[in-house]
Amino acid sequence: MPYPIRCQLRGRDRSEEFTVMDLFDVLNFVCGLAMFLFGMSYMGDGLESCAGGRLQSILEKLTSSPAKGFLLGAVVTAIIQSSSATSVMVVGFVNSGVMTLQQAIGLIMGANVGTTVTGWLVSLTSIDGASMAIQLLKPSSWVPLLALLGVYFLNFEKSGKHKNVAAVLLGFAILMVGMDTMSSAVEGLKEVPAFTSLFSLFSNPIVGILVGALVTAVMQSSSASVGVLQALSMTGSITLSSAIPLILGMNIGAAVPVLLSAISANKEAKRTSLIYLYFNLISTVLFMIVYELATALFTIPILDEAVGPVGIALFHTIYKLVCAGVLLPFTKQIEKLVCLSVRDAKVKEEKPLLDERLMTTPAVALAQAQRLTVETALMAQDSFNEAVTLLDGWDDKVAEHVREMERTIDKHEDILGTFLVKLSSLSLTPSESQVLSIMLHTISDFERISDHAVSILISIQASEQKPSAISSGAKAELKRMAAAVSEALGLCIAAFSTNNPEAARRVEPLEEVVDDLADQLKNHHIDRLRAGKCSVDSGFIFTDLISNFSRVSDHCSNIAACLVEMQHNSYDTHQYVHTVHHSGDADYLSDYEYFSNKYAV
Repeated sequence: MPYPIRCQLRGRDRSEEFTVMDLFDVLNFVCGLAMFLFGMSYMGDGLESCAGGRLQSILEKLTSSPAKGFLLGAVVTAIIQSSSATSVMVVGFVNSGVMTLQQAIGLIMGANVGTTVTGWLVSLTSIDGASMAIQLLKPSSWVPLLALLGVYFLNFEKSGKHKNVAAVLLGFAILMVGMDTMSSAVEGLKEVPAFTSLFSLFSNPIVGILVGALVTAVMQSSSASVGVLQALSMTGSITLSSAIPLILGMNIGAAVPVLLSAISANKEAKRTSLIYLYFNLISTVLFMIVYELATALFTIPILDEAVGPVGIALFHTIYKLVCAGVLLPFTKQIEKLVCLSVRDAKVKEEKPLLDERLMTTPAVALAQAQRLTVETALMAQDSFNEAVTLLDGWDDKVAEHVREMERTIDKHEDILGTFLVKLSSLSLTPSESQVLSIMLHTISDFERISDHAVSILISIQASEQKPSAISSGAKAELKRMAAAVSEALGLCIAAFSTNNPEAARRVEPLEEVVDDLADQLKNHHIDRLRAGKCSVDSGFIFTDLISNFSRVSDHCSNIAACLVEMQHNSYDTHQYVHTVHHSGDADYLSDYEYFSNKYAV
């Protein structure tokens, strides 16, 4: 119970009693706030994990249409329950060149609308009524069931999807309990005149906006600060006129984490972060102009009435929708404004291949790493195929392009390795951890394939400089073997790109055919030497080319075996290869016979 405190006021002959929150009420409020923030974060992480890589595919469907970007931004933010997190993610995309500044504008506007969903969830705690139907709608009637279901999934289900659902259910339950705890802790404040007069100060727009912005900058989430305001509003002491400036300030304060995320980014990412700030600043200025004119010309009784959680959620949503509707047609002008704010650098900035800001959303970060790994794999395939074309005739431009791709792949391997190691320390689902492990094990194989492509062109260049070139018969055999290796490489990369272990199983029988071809070509080379159709010098080059072709095929085998073995959470590739070679599997034997006939020499 609050303690009455008797104070003797100077200049008065009487004493007044007033009630204040006692220490336990303060502690209860802090505890409720902690549960509220934790529940919001835990639920958001669960929703994000449930969405997984689909967040990436949703964002990749963006077009030049601001309206489509707006809708996608609203959807993604509704999923992860944080406009700041969505905007930080967008900053990372723009910084790494995945998304343009024009696309980011509509998406960030949509994120501002999507964040209002949290307010509606929180407002459920204010449902009140005596009828059975109303009682059933109250969170206290059904949230315990969600919590029990979440505990069951968390403790008795092994599936990663069930664990994510458990996080959503438990996060929502904790959020609701935290909200109820905060509301109960401040209930006594409705009898305190000092509390009511405190909120009357926020009717001053400048004071209200500054306080709202400061609170949100500290809490790093407008959803959280609006939720706290909703809890305080259940005392019945907050009027709409005092809530409006606070809400406007809270939206401005939400830009702080987005601005901080872009400090070390390139100019395009800095411009993206300013879109979030400018959208809320312009929205606030336009609204306050209309608001001040309306209150000066008309008496609006509703502004002096107490507002509850539902009223705050309703105003927040309408305000965001109207502002987005007004500003969406002016995306080009907003783009010009942010470009004027952050000028073009004199020196051209290099876009990072992967942006660590994306790690705020691990599923999206993993999807971006996959994109770069597949791009690296395709580059390794191109480097091998282009190097082989030099057998038909030397070309300096092709040779330089192969060397350039090899240097690029080396760079990709370093960046991917560092990024994936950092990503592995974050919270990932079992399936995401499996994908990450596959990438960590295979990026070195792709890098080695490009090294062998360079070795191939070096051998071909050496043969061009020898007086006795490789015979036409030997070249025909090399091309035959190269075609088999190229198909193995294509099968391997296709299986890797789609994470398809079944497709990867076709690589090993073809790799065995390549090994057979290597032995046959060496025997044919010995026959040509005996017949005087081939020189010893050209024979060394011929053998080097066979060796490099075989090594590329071996790396394809490693990648395919990794895909298959990781399906069973294992990485014993040697055991896999030994097993399939001696198992007598009908599919394996069928594929082996098919490829043997196809590449017979």
